[in-house]
Amino acid sequence: MTAQPRATGAVASARTGDLVVFAVNGFAFASWMSRVPDVKEALALTPGLLAILLLSVSIGSLLGLPAAGRIAHRIGAANTVRLGMALVVPGIAWAGIAVQAHLGMYLVMPGLFLLGMGSGIWDVAQNLEGTIIERALDRAIMPWFHAAFSGGTVLAALIGAGLVWLRVPVAVHLGVVAVLTAIAVVWGTARFLPAFDEGGESPDASVAPVSQRSAWLEPRTLLIGLMVLAAAFTEGTANDWMAVAFVDGHDLDNALGVVALAVFLSFMTAGRILGTGLLDRYGRVPVLRVLFGAAILGCLLVVFGNTTVAFIGCAIWGLGASMGFPVGMSAAADDPARAPMRLSVVSTLGYTAFLAGPPLLGFLGDHFGVLRALLVVGVVSVLALLVVPAARPPARTTPARGGAE
Repeated sequence: MTAQPRATGAVASARTGDLVVFAVNGFAFASWMSRVPDVKEALALTPGLLAILLLSVSIGSLLGLPAAGRIAHRIGAANTVRLGMALVVPGIAWAGIAVQAHLGMYLVMPGLFLLGMGSGIWDVAQNLEGTIIERALDRAIMPWFHAAFSGGTVLAALIGAGLVWLRVPVAVHLGVVAVLTAIAVVWGTARFLPAFDEGGESPDASVAPVSQRSAWLEPRTLLIGLMVLAAAFTEGTANDWMAVAFVDGHDLDNALGVVALAVFLSFMTAGRILGTGLLDRYGRVPVLRVLFGAAILGCLLVVFGNTTVAFIGCAIWGLGASMGFPVGMSAAADDPARAPMRLSVVSTLGYTAFLAGPPLLGFLGDHFGVLRALLVVGVVSVLALLVVPAARPPARTTPARGGAE
């Protein structure tokens, strides 16, 4: 899509709609994650079995993500988000019912599989819409959309902590979340800008859309995907295991474990809100280097600090995890005509972290404890530092202001 100006009202409306869609995506997913300590207890799961349960979400995502770019190219971002929502809503509702009824982890897994598949399809489409709005405004605002996602996760974590303390049943909690998710997505997607014209062609007729296969052969796309994988692992490990690590490793109760997750998510949200200004001033590469370094420091404080220091580490870790994923999405879409397929490739690589993360952390947790297992985040963040230069905009591309180096 070219950077032709759009009607101010239409762009503002689309921005609001996409902010809502990002926020409710985070809210739905984190609502499930806020009940993971309760699920672990209700189903009597070891860390290894919990990892297998969480793996079903990742498998669903990795099946949905590769197809998402092709689907979005054919039916547009709005309809693709709605398709993802149509999978998430029954998935999260069934997971809550199966846990509440003590049906066993293998009957919970189909719901989580649908949650993962729907979230993956939804994720690619909402990011595609974000890049369209970003180009229409001619400035970098993708971190704001991901801040909305993080804000949704913070709200969900805080509500989840309160509901855990009040002993609200998991099925009631997740059932209400499913209904609110459907309503919000229908409202938000009605305001999207069109990603493609009615004929399904790229808005820039001078450049043919890249095929799915060729996108997987582009070195820069693969390096961006590797960076996003590291960022997703840094963020996703905290989402999956932070609460459990504080409960098991720092001997806190379940509600305070969820508060630790909320601290992480709050500072990640703040980093995304403030990070746009940093991108405008310093560019992608220097900002990402500092933040991945912060993620390493925060991880060390969580693992080796006392309870107070560990909570500080949650905050630093949250800041460090804030920008890798959204900047990676913008970098993948630097060439708008090729954005859908490249976003699909980068998202698929990124979500591989959610496939590898649960079993890896579960295996390490069984042998060394969940808290010490978090040290693997530091190793992955070092890898991210090596590939960060791939996020620099190509010389032939005229980026939004925040993407300049």
